[in-house]
Amino acid sequence: PLPDGELLINGQDVRLAIERSFGYRLEGMPIGSIDILRLEQALEAEPFILDADVYIGANNQIKVGVVQREPILRVMDKNGLNYYLDANGIKMPLSPHFTAKVIVATGNLPPYEPKFLDRRRNTLKDVFLLAKMIIEDEFLNAMIEQAHVSNRGEITLVPKVGNHKIIFGKYEEAKKKLNRLKIFYKEALPYEGWNKYSEISLQYNG
Repeated sequence: PLPDGELLINGQDVRLAIERSFGYRLEGMPIGSIDILRLEQALEAEPFILDADVYIGANNQIKVGVVQREPILRVMDKNGLNYYLDANGIKMPLSPHFTAKVIVATGNLPPYEPKFLDRRRNTLKDVFLLAKMIIEDEFLNAMIEQAHVSNRGEITLVPKVGNHKIIFGKYEEAKKKLNRLKIFYKEALPYEGWNKYSEISLQYNG
């Protein structure tokens, strides 16, 4: 399961994936006739599965263990596409079982391509890298729920608490900007109150 115990893929999904790949059910077949390596490769081709481990148990049954891919960003782009990205930038479909509680990226985002992280300028790459930085910070991860990209490629962050917007701007000096945001949240807001500001800009020192 994922860190919060949720399942993107369950036992029935695994059985269906095997049946889809092999074209028939493996239950009841002689163990010696089953290609274990092919079975692992078939499972690892599934979008929700990061790693599969198939082995023969003590009671001569085939055991299947899978490690799920963990989504870190949900993308809802202007073309109506809706999907997750994992920590390596791999595209994942939405799960029929649950909705992951991750940052949502919206706005002017290009269509996904497998090598988008190699692009020099790409707003999907920008929000993906920014989301990773936010997730790695426990305080900010608890605060931010959305990253919206304008037609000019500038990012606005939306917090989980309060009615203000956070103007991040271009994906430049990202670490400094996030540090300014943390300082503001920890030092200014407790005294000023959440409702005093409608907009916070991180684009300028001070």
